[in-house]
Amino acid sequence: MAIARLREPLLTCGLLTPGSPTQPIRMINIQIAETDDEIDKCYAVMSELRPHLSREEFLAQVKRQIADSGYQLIYLTDGGALKAVAGIRIAEWLARGMSMDLEDLVATESDRSKGYGGQLFDWLLDYGRQRGCTEIRLVSHVTRFRAHQFYLKKKMILDGHFFSIPLSGKS
Repeated sequence: MAIARLREPLLTCGLLTPGSPTQPIRMINIQIAETDDEIDKCYAVMSELRPHLSREEFLAQVKRQIADSGYQLIYLTDGGALKAVAGIRIAEWLARGMSMDLEDLVATESDRSKGYGGQLFDWLLDYGRQRGCTEIRLVSHVTRFRAHQFYLKKKMILDGHFFSIPLSGKS
């Protein structure tokens, strides 16, 4: 049986290891990164999804996005080890009302399909509801088939097309 305590902005959930009620309790923590150390701690996992950013660029960009546009970096640890990271923004839109944009969601390569991404995603659903969001939206590159399967399994729907055009020499 899982025991969950929601403490703003932290979720701590003690879970029995699957398969045996006598195994030690694992502590799953989900927290919003607020300090430089917490943001920096997320780099190793986030770099698996965003390898173009150096550690220094990551810290500076996350801090800028937090200050300028309300970006939030959220991370999940299991027994103190970082397992998954998400980046979100909550904003109000004329077309859809209050929405959470899920910009980044990644679990460590060695821990994928172990439920960490799903636990973090489920926490984000609750977090969005608590903040009055009517939906969670995301854009996923067309080649990320495993991610698409994950989102569809989580009951997300395909409800639009995403178009872009480069405005600089970068592609």
